[in-house]
Amino acid sequence: MSVSRPAAYRPAPSLWARKSVQRTVGRLVLYPVLVGGAVILLLPLAWLLSSSLKPLGLIFVVPPQWIPSPIRWQNYVEVWQAIPMALFARNTITITFFAVLGTVASASIVAFGFARLRFRMRDVLFLVLLSTMMIPGQVTLIPQYILFRTLRWLNSFLPLIVPSYFGGGAFNVFLLRQFYMTLPLELDDAARIDGCSTFQIYRRIILPQSKPALGVVAIFGFMGHWNEFFAPLIYLNSTEKYTLALGLNFFRSVEYSAWHLLMAASLMTALPCIVVYFLAQRYFIQGIVFTGIKG
Repeated sequence: MSVSRPAAYRPAPSLWARKSVQRTVGRLVLYPVLVGGAVILLLPLAWLLSSSLKPLGLIFVVPPQWIPSPIRWQNYVEVWQAIPMALFARNTITITFFAVLGTVASASIVAFGFARLRFRMRDVLFLVLLSTMMIPGQVTLIPQYILFRTLRWLNSFLPLIVPSYFGGGAFNVFLLRQFYMTLPLELDDAARIDGCSTFQIYRRIILPQSKPALGVVAIFGFMGHWNEFFAPLIYLNSTEKYTLALGLNFFRSVEYSAWHLLMAASLMTALPCIVVYFLAQRYFIQGIVFTGIKG
């Protein structure tokens, strides 16, 4: 006597049709919302680009003229003639490069200690580290200024670079620690059996697998140091040491503001951040996914 096998469950055709309709309706609602949000977010950048190509008198015309007529490319030339953009760019690149290098290196090794090593008071120390994120920067501003003045570091790049080599920031340590904890501890045990020291485990096992998370820290660090305005304003006094963010202030004054030149200079200053983001977009998205950070 043969036993018939039960037929595999298949939804009724009406159920498939209902799900297809729901999916189509969902997309019809989702796509316009996404496009609308993207347009809203891009409006300031579009206005910046449009204003950088206008004469001063057309900047604040209502309604705004999105496509300038005539297009005034001369604004970009006048920016380079008005302020030493090359000098400011070189200063900014120097500060950003060494600060990002210090941030990535120190934050990764501190996070490795909190994630992979076992020692007393580890969790307590990590909580203390996280609690420092609650302290506003203004609270430590005066003690830091007095410290750097005592060290004779004022009007130099040192106050903007050296602190990055002491931990790299609590947020970056937290981000990297979360990523390191997703890697199996058996990798460390196997490496120790093969004779690796703790630093060799960090350098040969952990770092090669951490490129997405390190990329996120590098991008955040680049954005932060490239656009930093307050710290250079406090610690830099001479024009020769100014960064791009400080240099933009030359186009503004109480009596007169060259808005058309300011917009052109601002767009040129923001351009490296946009380029870096698009070049490192793959690492950035992977790092966001692996570290569990969501907006």
